[in-house]
Amino acid sequence: MMRMRDGASYVRSLRDGRRVLLDGEPVEDVTTHPAFRNAVASFARLYDHQADPANTGRVTFPVGDARVHLAWSLPRSHAELVARRHAIAEWSALHLGFLGRSPDHLATTLSGIMIGLPVLRGFDAARADAFAAYFEHVRANDLFVTYVIQNPQANKAKGASEQARDVVAHLVSQDADGIVVSGAKMLGTSAVMADEIFVGTIQPLRPGEERYALSFAVPVNHPGVSLLSRRSYEQHAASAFDQPLASRFDENDAVVFFDEVRVPWSRVFVCGSIEAAAAQWHGTPAHVMQNYQSQIRLMVKMRFLAGLARRIAEINGSLDIPQIRGVLGRLAAQASLVEGMVAGMEAEGRHVGDYFVPSAHLLYAAQTLTQELYPQFVLAVRDLAGGGVIMLPSSERDLTSPHTRALVEATQISSVAEPVERVRLFKLAWDALGSEYASRHLQYEMFYGGASYVNHAHMFRTFDWAGARRLLDAALAPAAG
Repeated sequence: MMRMRDGASYVRSLRDGRRVLLDGEPVEDVTTHPAFRNAVASFARLYDHQADPANTGRVTFPVGDARVHLAWSLPRSHAELVARRHAIAEWSALHLGFLGRSPDHLATTLSGIMIGLPVLRGFDAARADAFAAYFEHVRANDLFVTYVIQNPQANKAKGASEQARDVVAHLVSQDADGIVVSGAKMLGTSAVMADEIFVGTIQPLRPGEERYALSFAVPVNHPGVSLLSRRSYEQHAASAFDQPLASRFDENDAVVFFDEVRVPWSRVFVCGSIEAAAAQWHGTPAHVMQNYQSQIRLMVKMRFLAGLARRIAEINGSLDIPQIRGVLGRLAAQASLVEGMVAGMEAEGRHVGDYFVPSAHLLYAAQTLTQELYPQFVLAVRDLAGGGVIMLPSSERDLTSPHTRALVEATQISSVAEPVERVRLFKLAWDALGSEYASRHLQYEMFYGGASYVNHAHMFRTFDWAGARRLLDAALAPAAG
């Protein structure tokens, strides 16, 4: 039988002495700590799903003596790209689209760099070779890689070299063995639960800022690497009943700090070249591929939210009101818009060498639109829910206590659902729409791809303005005869 990663082997890999800091204390074991254990279990479920013989043929493919998730594949045709999308969507359905940095995200991103490897080779062949070897290593072992590619927010009006303190991860020194790095990067989403951290520089750099032009990868437990976790929503969830999403799918975010971290040359992909640091993302298909995966995940999430909206209307007895059906129809259209954009990116894809990648300008169109669409969508579902997400028992215990059960049953009324089912649905709705966990997701969907003006610039850069001008010129041309 071929090797295949499952949930148990993934969980074992996390017991590696990594330095995670939460509430002022180091975390001894992220697989058992109440801040992280359920999210770890959710990621483990992905690996168990692919290892299930009933699913293996659909979501994995062979690499050497192993089978790994299709997100690691380098598609050579439209059909292969679509098959890859189906495998990613199948994984996304297991977490309802709420794990934004699941293992398939960086698998897709790194695949984009690999497809564009000739671009990196043009800058430094040795560094390109190092990336190719790294890619083959993490792919063959189906490792969970995440990344930190943004600089900590300090003075956003100034470049990395102009900050009051040298907070941004930077090159300290280099020798025949490798480089030494100090400083911080964010946002480290899912870093607590990952195997590897890929470090890059996606923000523009200026001449003179070469020491910030770095790209490398280290294991999460690498000496000198510390993860400063944000507040855990999972840890503060009252129960899986009361907060069904936050209790299971809090992928967490962390500032990643490098304290004199030594990185061997075999894991250094860009060092000191501002041009190569930028080309890694935009000269290769990496940026398109990473956000294409995010749109697939969002497509699944929007389907879930649309289903949630309809069930809210059913339980509230408002489904047959024409205006409510109109709202649901609009939500269905918006969810279908994301699905259509994903299919369009594939249909209008292009070859890069031997490989087939999604359309860049349709990807950036989708990002521009969905960045604005998601907040509107959430607000519309909240409008449907009304006071139902507020008029809820304080906790699951109210459903069993002799002091409160009768009152709950008397007030949580629906013609199509029992009181417990009604409460369960609206607890889920609040966790998806209005809780602190939901607020983090709103912020995430609005900014994971960059600020809106960044996406607008990508759209401006990739749109077929020449084709649009030709149509304009034809319209302005004097009529024949």
